[in-house]
Amino acid sequence: MTPEFSRLVDIRQIGPAPLTLAANEGERAALAKRFALVSVARLEATISLSTEGDVVTAQGTLDAAWVQPCAISGEDLPQAVREPVALRFVPESTMPSGEEEVELSESELDEIPYTGTHFDLGEALAQSLALAIDPFAAGPEADRVRATPGLLGEGAAGPFAALAGLKVGKADKPD
Repeated sequence: MTPEFSRLVDIRQIGPAPLTLAANEGERAALAKRFALVSVARLEATISLSTEGDVVTAQGTLDAAWVQPCAISGEDLPQAVREPVALRFVPESTMPSGEEEVELSESELDEIPYTGTHFDLGEALAQSLALAIDPFAAGPEADRVRATPGLLGEGAAGPFAALAGLKVGKADKPD
């Protein structure tokens, strides 16, 4: 299955000029559906690629804007991000197998395996967008909705609230 925002890069054709990628209207609509967003208004990136053997380093900036439902009220909540992106694409054959325990350094956490001579920079950027989305984003109406009778507040709904309900005072204990 082809990702919604696929931009294949051939490592044999990487040049010195930065790449500019932008999702079109159809790709943005498909990404909004995938990430349960109301819409994606913008997904763009300017990325510089450099190689060291078969390892490709991608560095640049992700610029995105989307509308998501507020986690409390459901109202439309516009969001945006402009943040640095740093990824490493490494041949899958050099990645450790899932059977051995491996300790990763901080720089290895953004390594993306690829096979052959192509990697999907667009899909990596789509995943970067997914990581930028706050699943618990609350809008300006969230406090008003929380105050609605019948809804539990944060203190009444937390893990310790259930334990407090189990607490029995000495006067309530049977003899």
